[in-house]
Amino acid sequence: MEQVFIDTDVIIDFLIDRKPFSEKAAEIFSYSELGKIKGYVSSLSFSNVFYIVRKLEGRKKAIGSLEQLEKIITILPVDGRMVRQALISEIQDFEDALQNYCALSGGVKAIVTRNIKDYSKSSLAIHTPESYLKIIRRKLKKE
Repeated sequence: MEQVFIDTDVIIDFLIDRKPFSEKAAEIFSYSELGKIKGYVSSLSFSNVFYIVRKLEGRKKAIGSLEQLEKIITILPVDGRMVRQALISEIQDFEDALQNYCALSGGVKAIVTRNIKDYSKSSLAIHTPESYLKIIRRKLKKE
């Protein structure tokens, strides 16, 4: 089964229906919910998403959204080793570096993000939602 780490920006696109990005994000999460792919996020993403969704739509909506998200993805923990790796990483954005090392620790080979430039130093495959969907649709057609 295809495994993919989903970056915080794509999660937010999905949860707050941020146009024009939400359609692609929703499709990715739909594949995860249907068991066509295995979607991963970091525990860090939950706090970041809560903060943003709560400010935009209130605490109740933020909690409800995260409860739904938790049912369709796998949450990877962020630990001290990852923090240390991120601190010395060539990935300039600290949060993205944490996400990168979290994905690596989970054995995931690809990250889906709209922020591909910040992952240019990553050893993982980095995809936009559009490019990832092209790949996964092709693989699913072959099955």
